[in-house]
Amino acid sequence: MTKPKIGFIGIGIMGFPMAKNLLKAGYPLIAYDLDKQSLEKIVKEGAQKGESGAHVAQNCDVIITMLPNSPDVEKAVLAEEGILAGARKGQILIDMSSIAPLVSQSIARELNKKGIDMLDAPVSGGQEKAQAGTLAIMVGGKEEIFNYVKPILEVMGKPVLVGAIGAGGTTKLVNQAIVAVNIAIVSEALLLGKKAGVDPEKIFSAIKGGLAGSQCLTDKAPRMFSGNYDPGFRIRLHVKDLTNVLQTSQALHTAMPLTAQVMEMMQTLMAEGHTEVDHAGLALFYEKMNGVSLKK
Repeated sequence: MTKPKIGFIGIGIMGFPMAKNLLKAGYPLIAYDLDKQSLEKIVKEGAQKGESGAHVAQNCDVIITMLPNSPDVEKAVLAEEGILAGARKGQILIDMSSIAPLVSQSIARELNKKGIDMLDAPVSGGQEKAQAGTLAIMVGGKEEIFNYVKPILEVMGKPVLVGAIGAGGTTKLVNQAIVAVNIAIVSEALLLGKKAGVDPEKIFSAIKGGLAGSQCLTDKAPRMFSGNYDPGFRIRLHVKDLTNVLQTSQALHTAMPLTAQVMEMMQTLMAEGHTEVDHAGLALFYEKMNGVSLKK
């Protein structure tokens, strides 16, 4: 059976390994990115070069977008040379960006006018899991559309259908709140151990298999010990996600005091120039407060 041709728009830190895994799995792929160097990078891996969102849509069966924020997805889909301009009835758009659920629903309505189905399918796991093809993928949309594209999504990770369009984005907001608070407490608690005179790496080894163990602890503590905060997942993007979390919680009158506190920590780091570090860089906030480093 011939595999559908995939259009991939957004060849960034996450998009590149995701697109590369699709190529490795034998999917023909046409790619587009505003950054020409990023585009050339995936072309060298075997992708066809797209000239615009419209051009990509004209030359594929399924379109994937992996972009930074809501306005980027709106522009990629609805602009004059965007996806909608080149798309045709029966195509499917999978937006794997992390954007506001209401924006996903609005874009889906515009696509539906032309007979195009959409899934919102944000991911979690960062660059490492994007490279490994083991991302958590939270999907909102029609079940029959999800089942059709599931083999494509499984190349990139573990997809779960969580509800109608917008539900994927809502699930990602929940995920990002949990991740933010988790990284913060990992930093906070390991620094307590360090100040008490116990080697944080030995603490890590002792607790990672117990109830305190988590993917955040496993993935982020070693970064703190090495002082390696190359992204991963940039703090500025996590701030973007937490902005969506807190706007949604305010609209629903849901109290989220822990998330709000971690947001203030991230904003402080941003103000100090740490916009591009991995979100494990939350440790830098605690290190400055306590006058001690987790770096070995």
